[in-house]
Amino acid sequence: MRPLLGVLVLVTLLSPGLACPAPCSCSTKKNGRLLAECAYRELRDVPRGLSPNVTILTLSANRLGRLGRASLAEVPELQSLWLGYNHISSVEPGTFAALPHLKNLDLSHNRLADFPWQDLRNLSALQILKLSNNRLAAVPRGALAGLRELRSLWLNDNELATLARGTFEGLPALAQLQLFHNPFNCSCKLFWLKEWAHDTSVVLSRAGSTLCASPARLRGRPVTDIPGALCVPPSAQLTYLSGPAAAGPRDGLTLTLHCSVAGSPPPEIRWQIRTAKRRVDIHGPTVARDGGAKAGRQQRFLAFKNGTMAIPDFGKEDEGTYTCVAVNDVGTRDVSVNVALAGSANPAEELPRDDPQAGHPGGHSCAKGDELDPSGMGEKLVIVYRVSGQARSGAGAREFHLGILLLALGPLLW
Repeated sequence: MRPLLGVLVLVTLLSPGLACPAPCSCSTKKNGRLLAECAYRELRDVPRGLSPNVTILTLSANRLGRLGRASLAEVPELQSLWLGYNHISSVEPGTFAALPHLKNLDLSHNRLADFPWQDLRNLSALQILKLSNNRLAAVPRGALAGLRELRSLWLNDNELATLARGTFEGLPALAQLQLFHNPFNCSCKLFWLKEWAHDTSVVLSRAGSTLCASPARLRGRPVTDIPGALCVPPSAQLTYLSGPAAAGPRDGLTLTLHCSVAGSPPPEIRWQIRTAKRRVDIHGPTVARDGGAKAGRQQRFLAFKNGTMAIPDFGKEDEGTYTCVAVNDVGTRDVSVNVALAGSANPAEELPRDDPQAGHPGGHSCAKGDELDPSGMGEKLVIVYRVSGQARSGAGAREFHLGILLLALGPLLW
């Protein structure tokens, strides 16, 4: 009898996969994976003493309220973790990051208002993620990036009002998505979801129950049916004006570019200026309604609310690329011109030799208020300021002439 008992003890010591805490029942599946069944045990914490060989852990329908970083440290080989129907309201960052083999994670029917999204970066094998029936109000931009094996994602019955554009990009294996029963605000920030749902092969489960909660005029309407007329991506067109600057030591011209935009909602206008010595990004007007400069704003470049950009006494140091960017909730459009200054009597000789019109003094020129011709190719424009001999010598009234040569102006209107 004693030899038999010794054999049993030895087998136990050599078989850590059989270790099982008292509240659970453990078994080996046909495929060799070890299951620890701990569901419906009224547990308030993850039981200790689990075998490190456990690959399936079921903790559903208990009273778990919080998961700490060390809660699952004993089971690094987990492939499936079922935590649904608990009272979990908090998960410490790093809790799941130590489970690189995890394929199935179920946290549905809990009380999560937040989730350690950063942990997903370590879960490249994840195939099923269930976060339904929680209190999640947001999915951070890029939170799901890198989950290339993810096939099924459940986000239904949460408190999501919107989703960042591209939330489901980078998920090549995604086949099923559940978003229904969320209080979506169907502003144009969510319009991308309609377009994505229309173009994707992913099955949007119960799409008819994925409804708008606001605004009032769209309440109860499927998110996939937001009227296209309400959300139009921006278009942008650039024109120029010019005129003599106030008399002064520089005796230059004021370059004025005007960016005309359209779209719904009305686009915001931004400017990007790149010269040899500076890079300037202007978000919004730098000139107040009364004509004064706004406090703390860039003084050299005058940006007006109506889309006009003025650069008084335009000089060589201001040469560069001027870009108007139109932005609304649906998208972004930009249009650019490269501006160069020449002051010789024959400015055409100073243009780059690859300019198809450089050798033709009678080439295209624009008068004040002209639109930039979108029929050319490329994206460059050279504006040449030529000052008359009288202006250069200071004799008589100052007179300025503006010549504009298209180097290869690309399409400006979308």
